[in-house]
Amino acid sequence: MSTPRTVVVTGASAGTGRAVAREFGARGDNVVLLARGRAGLDGAVAEIERAGGRALAIPTDVADHEQVTRAAATAEDVFGSIDIWINVAFTSVFAPFSQISAEEFRRVTEVSYLGYVYGTMAALAHMKPRNAGTIVQVGSALGARAIPLQSAYCGAKHAINGFTESVRTELLHDHSGIHITVVQMPALNTPQFSWVRSRLPRHPQPVPPIYQPEIAARAVCFAADHPRRKQYWVGASTAATITGQKIVPALLDRYLGRTGYASQQTDERVDTDRPDNLMHPLDADPGTDHGAHGEFDSRSLGVSPQLWMSRHARSLSVAAGAGAALAAGAVVRRLAA
Repeated sequence: MSTPRTVVVTGASAGTGRAVAREFGARGDNVVLLARGRAGLDGAVAEIERAGGRALAIPTDVADHEQVTRAAATAEDVFGSIDIWINVAFTSVFAPFSQISAEEFRRVTEVSYLGYVYGTMAALAHMKPRNAGTIVQVGSALGARAIPLQSAYCGAKHAINGFTESVRTELLHDHSGIHITVVQMPALNTPQFSWVRSRLPRHPQPVPPIYQPEIAARAVCFAADHPRRKQYWVGASTAATITGQKIVPALLDRYLGRTGYASQQTDERVDTDRPDNLMHPLDADPGTDHGAHGEFDSRSLGVSPQLWMSRHARSLSVAAGAGAALAAGAVVRRLAA
């Protein structure tokens, strides 16, 4: 039996972070959970312990550098050296840019971008003395191809890619034994669409195809085990997004401008003053644990051929080249139509 590793997961109380934490727990690892919501953290601890792992919940707002730094020190005090650090935590505002306040935009940026910066800083502070460790950034296809109504979130995801590339090159320069990689996610069925701040007239939804968060969790675990690659791609929508961006960016802009509003909303009318988790957690009180899944189980996929291909990219390099050409042609034909 392998020695349990110490894994820190931010945003671990719900959604992708919750699924990631559970996946590492099932491997028998020691999982440190960072998030704001106490009920969500308690639920995650129970799931990890049932799966066979050990868990430590540390209520943390990743937008606060000092809180993240203290959490990292506590993790090592309890479980020993941090082997893997996973940055997942984020928040967002669904609204046209003109309807987002400066305070809201700042908050999204502090959590969804600076939270990754602070997490990476804390991880490196503990990993560099040992010259060992892995950092995995949970990214998004929207970090390569932005869409309407999510300007703050898209900006943060773009920033994460640039920041991570810079850090990676510095580690390579130093011949470091520390690795950093990004897992670019497709649309996922997480609770965010129920608690994100929204000024849309109808209920927010992920743009199909939608995948279950367990797909994301398996991808993150694989990336943590094989971190030498710059990034991993998950899901059909991710591949189509990147292909469209490279082949026909101007045409894709027009397409998204025409379809991007409706595709991110269901037919259900919602109150624009509904509670949200931008400034305060919605899973802090007893009985408010949201778990990993959102409201779209019936429409979500539990498998991803793209993840399999991403994991076997080297052996499929020739076939992938031919497939990319076919995918590009399909995207161009669809957009032209």
